[in-house]
Amino acid sequence: AAVTCWFVSRHPGALEWARQQGLGGLRQVPHLDPARLAPGDVVLGTLPLQLAAAVCARGCRYLALVVDLPAEARGRELSAAELDAYGARLEAFVVRRASRAAWPASLP
Repeated sequence: AAVTCWFVSRHPGALEWARQQGLGGLRQVPHLDPARLAPGDVVLGTLPLQLAAAVCARGCRYLALVVDLPAEARGRELSAAELDAYGARLEAFVVRRASRAAWPASLP
């Protein structure tokens, strides 16, 4: 089966940034349903930890879109050029849900 490369973002600037990096053939979705993933698929974007863990648990690879944003740049739409200026890059992560035993003893 063919590997699908998912790009999870609702931000036009992020999708344009990805295209400028030469990432073609991306299946862009504003939100990801892990049930749609097949083992071996690649997921790019910025996901909450529980969703990133679900991606990894399905045998997929997760590459986070990492951006070093100053406080004044947060909370607004950024262009591809701004993302580039703030050092946007993809970094691979493996995320898994830890058992309750991994929690600090001081937590309820």
